[in-house]
Amino acid sequence: MHDTNLDAVRRPVASAHGLPNAHYVDPSVFEEERAALLMSGWSGLAAAADVPAPGDAVPLTFLGMPLLLIRDKAGAVRVFHNICRHRGMILVDAPRKIEGAIRCPYHSWCYSTEGRLVSTPHVGGPGKNTVDGIDKDLLGLIEVRSHIWMGVVWVNLSGNAPAFEDANADLLARWAEFDTPLYHGGADSQFELTVNCNWKLAVENYCESYHLPWVHPDLNTYSRLEDHYHIEAPGSYSGQGTLVYRQLKGEDGHTFPDFDGLSDMWDTAAEYITAYPNVLLGVHRDHAFAIILVPQAPGQTVEKIHLFYAQPDTDPALRARNTEQWKQVFSEDIFVVEGMQRGRQTPMFDGGRFSPAMDGPTHLFHDWVAERMTTHRAQAEAAE
Repeated sequence: MHDTNLDAVRRPVASAHGLPNAHYVDPSVFEEERAALLMSGWSGLAAAADVPAPGDAVPLTFLGMPLLLIRDKAGAVRVFHNICRHRGMILVDAPRKIEGAIRCPYHSWCYSTEGRLVSTPHVGGPGKNTVDGIDKDLLGLIEVRSHIWMGVVWVNLSGNAPAFEDANADLLARWAEFDTPLYHGGADSQFELTVNCNWKLAVENYCESYHLPWVHPDLNTYSRLEDHYHIEAPGSYSGQGTLVYRQLKGEDGHTFPDFDGLSDMWDTAAEYITAYPNVLLGVHRDHAFAIILVPQAPGQTVEKIHLFYAQPDTDPALRARNTEQWKQVFSEDIFVVEGMQRGRQTPMFDGGRFSPAMDGPTHLFHDWVAERMTTHRAQAEAAE
């Protein structure tokens, strides 16, 4: 284990250093963070819209673990470990509709979409489908705690985090006006970007507006650096807001419909927040988006982007333009996060410094990582 010293990270922003290089390049630290940051709390896994209809099932790999996202026959979205309780075989290896039961392809043990083990053919020998010691009531699929908010399926893989509503109470209160049905735009409103960087660099970049004039010149022409403000909630989330949001307009001047009941501030404002650890969220008067960061390796991350609207039937042409616009903005950041990743290869980099005026939201994320890692290491040491 590369036991990095995090004391300098936890200083006030004016004198703090960023996280040491090992937190971006070292496989052992990547594994530590997997447990301390991503499994212990509520991480984003997917969009509920990935399984739109009852019986829809999508296998996912998250943090190396095979998981199954499914909408059960009653319409509830669930997450299970994608393994048979018999011999650990992968149950579903490609997205599909579960018409009856989830059947293991190895020995045909079958599970309901709610996770119950419903049949164990020949388990007691030919023609004997029951046997002492195999209690179907105790051998259902292993379910992962999950919660849906802002169209995202959040999971707590450790199973011992506070309830989602308690863990994220401040953020839910801040965006209570968006606690309304969100309608996923569909196939034209989602895309993925694979970036050659550590997932934390994507968070750090998203948290701040400091880079806008140089990295997003088109966006900066109307939403200028001086139009932005910091959003800082220590230990929970951080990001930025803008006082100037310009709605996308069709050729005849029409826009997307607004969310109902928004206060006047949202006429011109928008906010962009990272809900720690790995979900980047944006809200506007007429649409929202979520970017789910899926760490693949110390130096590789998949960004899953989903766009949501206030109504189920929005203009397809305008949706496509909106998706393309955001794809351009998010793609503009790739050279930055990949460049910082390459920069972490030199031992002469000491974590860097923060602008007290501009980097507060990013420093808060570093401080959160350092606090979680310090606690995790102390618990591991006490357990030895």
